[in-house]
Amino acid sequence: MSQTSGLLDEVEGTIQGHRDGHGFVIRDDGDSDIYLPPNEMRAVLHKDRVKARVVRSDRKGRPEGRVVEIVERPKQPIIGRLLQESGVWLVAPEDKRYGQDVLIPKGATGTAKPGQVVVVELTEPPALFGQPVGRVREVLGEVDDPGMEIEIAVRKYSVPHEFSEACIAQARMLPDKVRPQDKQHRVDLTDVPLVTIDGEDARDFDDAVYCEPARVGRGKGWRLLVAIADVSHYVQTGSAIDIDAYDRATSVYFPRRVIPMLPEKLSNGLCSLNPDVERLCMVCDMLVTAKGDVHAYQFYPAVMFSHARFTYTEVAAILGNTRGPEALRRKERVTDLLNLHDVYRALLAARNVRGAVDFETTETQIICDDNGRIEKIVPRTRNEAHRLIEEAMLAANVCSADYIMQSKHPGLFRVHEGPTPEKQEILRNYLKALGLGMNIGDNPKPGDFQAIASATKDRPDAQQIHSMLLRSMQQAIYTPVNSGHFGLAYDAYTHFTSPIRRYPDLLVHRVIKAILGQTKYQLPVLPTPGEAHAKLAKRLQKGQTSRIPKQAGEPDHKPQKLGPEMLAWEAAGLHCSANERRADEASRDVEAWLKCKYMREHLGEEYGGVVTAATNFGIFVTLDAMYVEGLVHITELGGEYFRFDEARQELRGERTGTRYAIGTRVRVQVSRVDLDGRRIDFRLVQENEELLPRAMKDKGVAREGASQVAALERAGPPSGKRSPKIPKPVAKKAEANRRKPRR
Repeated sequence: MSQTSGLLDEVEGTIQGHRDGHGFVIRDDGDSDIYLPPNEMRAVLHKDRVKARVVRSDRKGRPEGRVVEIVERPKQPIIGRLLQESGVWLVAPEDKRYGQDVLIPKGATGTAKPGQVVVVELTEPPALFGQPVGRVREVLGEVDDPGMEIEIAVRKYSVPHEFSEACIAQARMLPDKVRPQDKQHRVDLTDVPLVTIDGEDARDFDDAVYCEPARVGRGKGWRLLVAIADVSHYVQTGSAIDIDAYDRATSVYFPRRVIPMLPEKLSNGLCSLNPDVERLCMVCDMLVTAKGDVHAYQFYPAVMFSHARFTYTEVAAILGNTRGPEALRRKERVTDLLNLHDVYRALLAARNVRGAVDFETTETQIICDDNGRIEKIVPRTRNEAHRLIEEAMLAANVCSADYIMQSKHPGLFRVHEGPTPEKQEILRNYLKALGLGMNIGDNPKPGDFQAIASATKDRPDAQQIHSMLLRSMQQAIYTPVNSGHFGLAYDAYTHFTSPIRRYPDLLVHRVIKAILGQTKYQLPVLPTPGEAHAKLAKRLQKGQTSRIPKQAGEPDHKPQKLGPEMLAWEAAGLHCSANERRADEASRDVEAWLKCKYMREHLGEEYGGVVTAATNFGIFVTLDAMYVEGLVHITELGGEYFRFDEARQELRGERTGTRYAIGTRVRVQVSRVDLDGRRIDFRLVQENEELLPRAMKDKGVAREGASQVAALERAGPPSGKRSPKIPKPVAKKAEANRRKPRR
């Protein structure tokens, strides 16, 4: 938005608070967010729907606004800790975006005790000169209780975690096994040795695979079967189970706990492709050429019998040694696995020719004990078995998208658009600054990104380069308007292979069944609750124009408005996309909480690490040993004036020329852990520094054991912390930009 355009315009949107006291109005029309200074946030709360007027542009060029009307206050419970200060009861919200404590009258605390985590229902909203007032609705327990972080997260992010009574009753009435009438009009595949390959801790099995050599035209190839659990047979459109599944839209995965999209009777039982039992499935039956191209495919409903339940580790061991102990135990399936491996290599070769992106990034896994305490954090390793299943699923998903497109039936595609011009420019400058001799053009292709990834895979800073490549991409969404998948280099792509844990896959199954039956699938009128839909409803009501890409050779034409049917599909796609983001945020929040709690036991300790991000307020460092990320604030980098170089993604000292760029190796000390803010602070350890004396001076205590941690946490930031003398402009700028930029 320019400095003058849009001033005094009234717009509707949703409040998004910030822990520092200010906030934003997330506009319904998708335009630039409106900044609200702290004084404008006194009478509103995070998630309130408001009308705001843009009154000026702030010093950063952002539109700054004033709230003119509160449209709606959602009945959103607030989770926090019950405290008593000077005889006054109040709840400090766990989500710091609320910005204000909630006053609790004496008779409204229920059975809650000071320090406990509670759920609060507001009885009086905030006002310009008054705090919000509420009553305790639910007591969750003590903050250190096992699993409390998950209980907080599901309520904090409004993740549905209890099935409705109607849904439970309907699930209870479902059969325990496949009945004879369920098998009618299905292909019998019970004699085909389909197998499942999943992780050791998997409880629900969506997919099974089988491969055998086959003639494709005049050449050699393979017949690849991907059998997917037929959830749509049991979950009828618009039923009680369907409504709950749509509300959730996805399963949410936490360490040691899963909140499933479907009741357990379906997810772990009737729909799960468990070994040695008959199960209903939808099959994508493909002929794959020696070059890895899908020559032909067909879809059909079937009944199957899983002949084995393999783990990724087990399959990788068999492929690595066909005469080893694992292979001997499963000798009747070894040939099938080798066939799967052969078709995988062909599909992988086609992927490389296509130029799909395949970055090497490290994902971590948190290992907890029975009490929910972190034992260790380890990197997730992807072996040949992971990649084998991934390529098979990709092939089935592509066939699904092609089938829907060819049939001209509305449905949901998984769309991943290319990087925005702004992100392209940041990446170009970064690559140029590195002196790689490689860069991306004005209209980059996926192959350009993959070429850079392949050329840098052996560099010591490969992880950081690949992370920058990944950050330059947009997030994938579900939409009925297909514009391809940039990252995978597909003209059309959708999700078909996980209907137990993703609602879009269930919709795709229903569409394919409708096409097979020469009918048309009609989306039901499903409830669209929650924050996710509220942000988008107004945009859809205005008749959002389609993003249908213009075909080559077509004359220029005005964008078409989406009809009522496509708008319904668009709303479903937006709902599923938003809930997917919500699930990711809730999972990350829990992981961050667990990591913070874990690092409290390591206060004062020194570790080696690598800079994984540089900002204008400091550097983020990931520890080598623990895969935990923390912030070294700019004020902890020494008595120097540091400037942030966006092109090089580094902080550079003006006096000494000291550089802290992505990939720089450093040594840090764990100086502070903020459990509420999910934040870990490090301080840089300089060469030849006596670590323990400095730690004692900073903290005011000698770290004699974990018993000291609680006291340190209660005390908050150390009051006697020594800060280096730095120019005032730097300190002021660092404080103003302490938060990470919103993405």
